[in-house]
Amino acid sequence: MTTLRDSQPAQEPPAGVVVREGVYGGKVAAIEPGGADFIPLGERHGRPRGLLWTWTSPNLEFATIFLGVLAVAGFGLTFWQAVAAIALGSGLGALAHGVLSAGGPRHGVAQMVLGRLAFGHRGNALPAALNTVAGGIGWFAVNSVSATLALSTLTGLPKPLCLAVVVAAQVGVAFFGHNLVHAFERYAFPVLAVVFAVASAFILSKADFGAAAPDGSGPGGLGGFLIATAASFGYAAGWNPYAADYTRYLPPDIDRRAVGLYAGLGVFLGCTLLQTVGAAAVTIGGDALGDPTGTFTGHMPALVGDLTLLAITLGAVSANAINIYSGSMSFLTLGLRLPLPVRLQRAFVALVFGVVGLVVAYFGLADAGHSYEAFLLVIAYWIAPWLGVMFADMFLRRGADAGAPADARMFDPGHRNPAGPIAMAVAMVVSIMLFSNQEKYVGFVPEHVPSVGDITFVVGFVLAAAGYAVLRRVPALAPRPAASAPASG
Repeated sequence: MTTLRDSQPAQEPPAGVVVREGVYGGKVAAIEPGGADFIPLGERHGRPRGLLWTWTSPNLEFATIFLGVLAVAGFGLTFWQAVAAIALGSGLGALAHGVLSAGGPRHGVAQMVLGRLAFGHRGNALPAALNTVAGGIGWFAVNSVSATLALSTLTGLPKPLCLAVVVAAQVGVAFFGHNLVHAFERYAFPVLAVVFAVASAFILSKADFGAAAPDGSGPGGLGGFLIATAASFGYAAGWNPYAADYTRYLPPDIDRRAVGLYAGLGVFLGCTLLQTVGAAAVTIGGDALGDPTGTFTGHMPALVGDLTLLAITLGAVSANAINIYSGSMSFLTLGLRLPLPVRLQRAFVALVFGVVGLVVAYFGLADAGHSYEAFLLVIAYWIAPWLGVMFADMFLRRGADAGAPADARMFDPGHRNPAGPIAMAVAMVVSIMLFSNQEKYVGFVPEHVPSVGDITFVVGFVLAAAGYAVLRRVPALAPRPAASAPASG
């Protein structure tokens, strides 16, 4: 590891900030060196507008479409009710994503490293571990299933073989790292955009926008609306813990508003447009939940349907390249050191996640629909409290670290901020126990008042933010560095 010293130029980060080793620059066909350390200024490159396709491409996939299908066929909404829930949930998640992305260029570290300010070095293990499992394994498995079903439908090949092909492609991109991920998303974007635009035109031309919700499709009404909103938020906000991972290489003096705008817009457009198309597809008819991929493409001419299946596969690879990469970054943030050279640790972890995700995805092929619905809601249950702590901390620290490009506390193993993990954990437990509304567990409130739907993510966010603001004022829980380390900020 390399640590910057006080003798270096003022624009470099202060002493105590661990700098990523190796030379990488703008190389694409090269393995990204190092792990989750500060990106040196000489390695910075890129432009904000590149974030538009980086965050649109991974949302142009069937998992996005299927969420719109669930809003109507699973949650009992009409098309226009579904559109409103989709726009609201996706908009909230995209807004948070833009705000978090804007902090990457200045601080030069991954999103979970930034979280150490709010959670402390050890306390940050709570969100980092959850994100490692959710991103590197959970999302990876979910998207691998949708790609496998599409590829199997297109080629007629056995699902296990299709799964192996899909996983190999995804892991290959993530293995090389940051620059190849950005490049892959860039070149996948026009292909995915054109194919899904044509497919969407056929779906929307046949849709019955005034159709009633399917009989027996779900709770409907306000309850169904809130569940659909929570699921859409969970999908969009699922990218939030990765936000700074893909902006930390940008120059620190770049326009932060442009960074946030392009990143948030990419998430919002990809999520909202394809979920809307998925909701419209249900109004045409067919077995939308039993055979989602085949039913969706069955509404199109054969050639368009085949191209759409190919795009679904490509879109899943786009999504999972990001999931595996950021999942491995979160794992490294836990501080666990593997018996490998530092430059190879991230790449090796990406390979391991690929193997584990392959196994999880294989067992998820049988009941993809119900597993996906439950997974989306669980994602929102932990991300919303995490966001509450992060945003409360950002608000309370506003202006305090304006002069430094990075904060040494992020690399200080002795830095403590117990208010963060305590506020997040309490908010998760309370909000889930009272308001969870899914197949695996129904909380106290929706069990007795089903019309309340699922507002777990809203309650979790508010409780975590308020709890953190209060707990930070308790002397025993206030942020503090190690006794041997100088205070910062």
